[in-house]
Amino acid sequence: MSTQRPDQDAHVARLRAKYETIADLLKATYGAPTWRPHLSPVDELVSTILSQNTNDGNRDRAFMQLRARFPTWEAVRDAPEHEVIEAVRPAGLANHKGPRIQAALRHLTETQGRITLDHLEDMPLEEARAWLTGIDGVGPKTAAIILLFAFGKPAFPVDTHVHRVSKRLGLIGPKVSREQAHADLEALVPPADYYVFHLNMIAHGRALCYARTPACARCPLSAHCDYFQGLQ
Repeated sequence: MSTQRPDQDAHVARLRAKYETIADLLKATYGAPTWRPHLSPVDELVSTILSQNTNDGNRDRAFMQLRARFPTWEAVRDAPEHEVIEAVRPAGLANHKGPRIQAALRHLTETQGRITLDHLEDMPLEEARAWLTGIDGVGPKTAAIILLFAFGKPAFPVDTHVHRVSKRLGLIGPKVSREQAHADLEALVPPADYYVFHLNMIAHGRALCYARTPACARCPLSAHCDYFQGLQ
């Protein structure tokens, strides 16, 4: 039996029905991509550190510049700090991201004997999540991205697009932080849908649900959006 009060059960049921409607509309608009590994786990770790507080283009330029400058992750780990900082400068906050990347690579070496995350493959989800967030500078988003995109594990990453769109739609509360949103959305979205829903929410945030002046008049979700309904 449910330990929730009847009104709580009804709220959860309405929210899940709302999610299903929104998920179907997003699939109709943006498609239903099939899961595939994106980057290797360590590449995903470094790329996600670089992505913090910047856009994808700057992240990719910094990542490519870092890989062009240093042939291996061991070379990045052992390089003079200022050289790594210079290599990742296109991502912004280079004075923080460069040392953070080197520290993460040293952490992998110290705990695994080499630079690898392969041990996470067979680790239970929550144990793997806790292991990753034990690395300085790795928060819930970075951990979830690595687990979902590199290993296909059922973790739901919440970036700025997902957080903004989820709040506007009313899938999470208006005061829910990005960190708390990971748990809330993992409880709401079926694990089999994490990959598709995450990518489609990002696509929607980029295509229509802008941070400023969202294109509500063209949005296929407007009838189900708390933000839009509040404008009426």
